[in-house]
Amino acid sequence: MTEPPRSPEVRKDHVLKRLDEDVDAWVSTASADGTPYLMPLSFLWDGQTLLFSTAASNPTSLNLQSTGRAHVALDHTRDVILITATSETLRAEELAPGVAEAFAAKTGFDPRDAKALYLYFRLTPDTVQSWREANELPGRTLMRDNTWLV
Repeated sequence: MTEPPRSPEVRKDHVLKRLDEDVDAWVSTASADGTPYLMPLSFLWDGQTLLFSTAASNPTSLNLQSTGRAHVALDHTRDVILITATSETLRAEELAPGVAEAFAAKTGFDPRDAKALYLYFRLTPDTVQSWREANELPGRTLMRDNTWLV
């Protein structure tokens, strides 16, 4: 039996909890010619943006540098959180004091220690959607144009 749909407020709380507690997300990008690429990456949520890091030569990195757009997915297929975001590329020295340390503490990985050049990507959500079953599809958009609707 399908549970009754959750209210938008409950779904928003769920999204914020996942962003605070989860360590990894699926990041989907596309090259300028439209070739898709999907990669799991660790992230840090600061309450407004997600911070990811990957090798500068990685397809995800190249795609983000080229297009500045990504889809981010959290949770699983029966409890979807889908974020469409705009990306900003940063080097470690461009991060605010303490941010690289917070990223390393949360993710268990410090890109600054890698042999290859790693870049950071600050993703600002444009759209956030959340749903479990078909009965939650109406009202699944919780954020539009970087503004919470609930």
